[in-house]
Amino acid sequence: MSDTSVNSQDSSELSPAQRLEAPNTRLIDASIATINDMETLRACIAYENQHQQRVPILRLLEKRANELRSNDKDDD
Repeated sequence: MSDTSVNSQDSSELSPAQRLEAPNTRLIDASIATINDMETLRACIAYENQHQQRVPILRLLEKRANELRSNDKDDD
């Protein structure tokens, strides 16, 4: 039996380091795309600001934040 809530929870259990320290940019892109809540996104932004401060990664995180905000507005 498949439970989608379990699958989405598994992706949110990744730490910011696991999401942002992947060995290639495709994995980082995929990790960012699977962020489904602002709390996880904020943790990733804080991690990136504290450790690497890579502008392209911060831009991807900003884009994902805008997508999440847009989705929240659509749900209202």
